Amino acid sequence: MKLSQFNFDLPPELIASHPAANRDEARMLVLHKKTGKIEHLVFKDIIRLMHEKDVVIFNNTLVFPARLFGNKEKTGAEIEVFLLRELNKDQRLWDVLVDPARKIRIGNKLYFGENDALVAEVIDNTTSRGRTLRFLCDGTYEDFKATLYRLGEMPIPKWIRKHADPIDTERYQSVFAKIEGSIAAPDGALHFSRELLKRMEIKGVQTTEITLHMGMGHFRAVDVEDLSKHKMDSEPMVISSESTQLINRAKNSGNRVFATGIDVLRAVETSVTTQRELTTFEGWTNKFIFPPYDFCIPSALITNFHLPQSTMLMFAAAFGGYEKVMEAYKTAVKEKYRFGAYGDAMLLI
Repeated sequence: MKLSQFNFDLPPELIASHPAANRDEARMLVLHKKTGKIEHLVFKDIIRLMHEKDVVIFNNTLVFPARLFGNKEKTGAEIEVFLLRELNKDQRLWDVLVDPARKIRIGNKLYFGENDALVAEVIDNTTSRGRTLRFLCDGTYEDFKATLYRLGEMPIPKWIRKHADPIDTERYQSVFAKIEGSIAAPDGALHFSRELLKRMEIKGVQTTEITLHMGMGHFRAVDVEDLSKHKMDSEPMVISSESTQLINRAKNSGNRVFATGIDVLRAVETSVTTQRELTTFEGWTNKFIFPPYDFCIPSALITNFHLPQSTMLMFAAAFGGYEKVMEAYKTAVKEKYRFGAYGDAMLLI
């Protein structure tokens, strides 16, 4: 398939800049994969489509405040640093993106916060992901991390808005987030409220968690027309034996498996056996899925509406069928569904 096949007209006003007032009250478009039938519901109605002993897989990754705003030494030029990955805990080394990148050279010092509460030095200017910074901090690691978190903002994508709001500390995080490591929220998971989870439990719907720490890979622009030549960034993930057993048991018993988010879809399809069952995994995945693709594990996908030509749209189209998903997106635009991480939900079932 070609990149141009995933383009569509998206009015900018349909990109959600803030979350719905209540997590589980966003709108939800339901696409029935076999027939192409479309329904329009509210997200909390999803429980009507779940059956006893179905399994819903969540990603329990926790988003950390990865965006810092500071100044360059001598010139005082404003610099934005986006923390990507901690490379060395003892040496305070981080892979980062810097904006504007052209103004930064090896040896430059960057200052963050009042009275220069945090100082970093550029030590590498040539990594594939951006830059490597060493944070200069004499205190304990706990003190350093506390300062980093105090000065950092939640990494709301710039195409939503430039700066985070206080509400984002809570709402750009799922209610089951617990293991720190993502620089982006698993957007499909943001619609689940504690009340909805309780109703699912009462109905007998089973839930389980995997961990996949989302990086920039989901958001990098695809710059090749031939999708088979696109390379996804690697992301760390863990699937436990407990989750594996529960999911395989449900699948083999004829119960449905709901993947909550493209991240979960990617994770479970990374680790399958020749018998098309899930297996335990701890490592990295760079799996990229686009149509056509024969899925082994999930029978339903909970996600949001994604931007044109994004890898997340390609994953969704692979799951729901290219023609049906693109037709559903036309309907979503016509019906003024909200797009992006804070947008409305889509259920492919």
